[in-house]
Amino acid sequence: MGACLSRLWGESFTPLDLLPSPTLAEKLVALVLDGPPPCQIPALVSALNEAREYLARFPADELHVVVLGGGTGLSSLVGGDSRQPDWPDHPFDGLKELFPHTHAVVCVTDDGGSTGELQKDLPLAALGDLRHVLLSSVQQRILRSRYQLDSTTTRRVVRSLHRLFNHRFTVQPDSPLALLNAAGDTLEDLPTELLEELRRLLGRLFVDARLRPTLDRPHCLGNLLLASAIYGELDPDLGPDELIARPEVVRTATVRGLMALAAVIGAPPNGVLPCTTSPARLQLLYADGVMVTGEHKSSLARRRTPVDRVRVEFASDPFVPCEVLDLVARADLLILAPGSLYSSIIPVLQVPGLARAIRANTRALKLLVANIWVQRGETDVARNAPERKFHVSDLLAAYERNIPGGMAGLCSHVLALGLRDIPGSILQRYALENKEPIYCDRDTVEGMGYRLVEAGIFSSQLLQRRHVIQHDPRALALAVRTLAAVTPLEQPLHRSEPNSLPGSGAPEDDERLATSAVRGDRLLPCQRYHHLNLCLRTIGYRTQGAGPHTAEDLPAGEQRELAARLCEILWHHQDIPSSHLANVRGLMLVDPAAWNRCQRWDQVFSFYDPQDGWLKVRADRLAQQETFETAVLVALGQSILGNYALNKTMEDIPWRDELVGHMFHLELRAPDFSNCLLSPRGLDLFLRLARMRPSRNEPLRYTRLVNGTEGFTPPGLLFGLLYVWYLDNRQVSHIEYKMSIMRMIGSRLIPEQTRTSARRQRLVSFFREEVFGQQAPRAEEADSEEIS
Repeated sequence: MGACLSRLWGESFTPLDLLPSPTLAEKLVALVLDGPPPCQIPALVSALNEAREYLARFPADELHVVVLGGGTGLSSLVGGDSRQPDWPDHPFDGLKELFPHTHAVVCVTDDGGSTGELQKDLPLAALGDLRHVLLSSVQQRILRSRYQLDSTTTRRVVRSLHRLFNHRFTVQPDSPLALLNAAGDTLEDLPTELLEELRRLLGRLFVDARLRPTLDRPHCLGNLLLASAIYGELDPDLGPDELIARPEVVRTATVRGLMALAAVIGAPPNGVLPCTTSPARLQLLYADGVMVTGEHKSSLARRRTPVDRVRVEFASDPFVPCEVLDLVARADLLILAPGSLYSSIIPVLQVPGLARAIRANTRALKLLVANIWVQRGETDVARNAPERKFHVSDLLAAYERNIPGGMAGLCSHVLALGLRDIPGSILQRYALENKEPIYCDRDTVEGMGYRLVEAGIFSSQLLQRRHVIQHDPRALALAVRTLAAVTPLEQPLHRSEPNSLPGSGAPEDDERLATSAVRGDRLLPCQRYHHLNLCLRTIGYRTQGAGPHTAEDLPAGEQRELAARLCEILWHHQDIPSSHLANVRGLMLVDPAAWNRCQRWDQVFSFYDPQDGWLKVRADRLAQQETFETAVLVALGQSILGNYALNKTMEDIPWRDELVGHMFHLELRAPDFSNCLLSPRGLDLFLRLARMRPSRNEPLRYTRLVNGTEGFTPPGLLFGLLYVWYLDNRQVSHIEYKMSIMRMIGSRLIPEQTRTSARRQRLVSFFREEVFGQQAPRAEEADSEEIS
């Protein structure tokens, strides 16, 4: 191959000059994917075809490949997205077709859908992405060999597995057979041995008391099959509490269960492994100081400000399976798969020891496959230049900033789809749908020390059928094989020093926010869910009618329904600790005709009543989940202040027979008689940030001047609204409008705006640290003087 390329490259005009790409690697990838360009000179075409044949004969089946990432991007690269309905039409494409020794290391921070439901009941790491990639890893050779199948039957078996693994049920099944029948009518295509094994796995869900609760929730059947395989490796005498107390036992069972299910469905041994077996959750710190916990919740976030840092928080000491470390050490190719920027590669490489293992393998080709499209909430705003589009260099800078030790030794090549390969009409249609591509900025990427390879690695069939642009598994595999063949012939890569790169990463042993951390209370998700349920079952649920003395307990069924709705709200907002319920005695639904709360300053139809400790919500808020959630969270936020206020009055301010304003007086209850969950220092800090002026002579008195007839948000209500805004800014648009001043560039502000922006930044820090107890790279210290 080297002699062939020397002849092609050595002429003043070579056949490779017919290929328009700028680099040798890009020319050869284009040649493999598209064939020789039209040419009237047979000798030139023959020479290019000769090179293409050499590349096609490259012995990729001897190479060991390790791919790291999250669900959709990783599965697409390994063997196609197995969740798509048309995946069974081409189930054996992708890396596994050309590189049979392909192994996937999967992110475990997913907490949405069926995966999140499983975490309510089982002390396991997230299984959804593992299940997804496991099905994509099924290999024709293994299936045919294990079950003695011909090619046609093998494809029918894969189609049945696809239907089973992706079947979702919402009604509680009454038997394993009912589950199988509901999943489809193609069970007769399954070999007897395979069908019996599936029945055994499903049967365990009904007979193992530890798994039985999972059938009460809507689930993806593939997730339950994997959970059953894991529990099949556990001692049946170990109860839930014992499993929680012995994470090393669950760790071993998770890896063995994956291997057992892989063997059943025709995936290679250790073909799919978790990056860690420790349950983990994702935390995103935005540039405005807000921290969002949970991968699913972060995917819904619309903060309109860049992500500053990412952290993975583990429920127990994170442990990389030794099988993963062995595979990484032996790999010939190490590939970072495309996927969500902050919920795919970064969480994987924040697991202590994994990035170090990749760096230690100095002989492997290390490749990053860049995303094609911007992802809302993650890559829609560039951190260093929020006003411009997102670039490939921004991806690299985010990895550099959030991976311990930066990107040094983790990646040398970047494989990306160039916009010139996308039809302009498609880009225009995507733009109308508010979807934007990630732009390839070659000069910046190469200036950072990477080799950029732009190639047409999208699916032309999907483009023709559905007019969408997605990575094509076969094209990606061919491009990777070409790079594996060509890279040893390229000049050595001279990469910039890591510390000279923008956003250079923290040292590998740094345990600040840029790296992983162990949750302070070490609560597993299933423990948190159980504790929330216990708390919500101990409070009351009542209704208040229009007449006097009409408050009464709700019927038992309605109480259970309300408790379940409250639990889902608190479960979704993982940043809310159960301690925030300390002052809540119950939830009262108030008939609109009986609602007599003054709405002079707001249109918020809920509040916390410190006299009786009840959250009071106007009953018509119950009709829609979003309005009910907002109402509950406002009142819950106010309950943190408890009975902090001893007295509140509004005094008129006259001048020359005219009313020029008002003076709001707030007298605090003495700390010994207050149930406020904030410390006296924390309460004082909040009141100052709310522009309440402390009295010099009376330490428990605060005042606030209100000009003319201007509006005013009392501190208790402001606390509740900010509580909601911090958790989900979409629910309180008026607070979002006020806080948006933080997104303005400082040099463009007049001094008063600068002070306002700084004060609101301190409010965010206060809620992050004092209210929600979240760690940050560094805490902003509030001024001890009055904050204006």
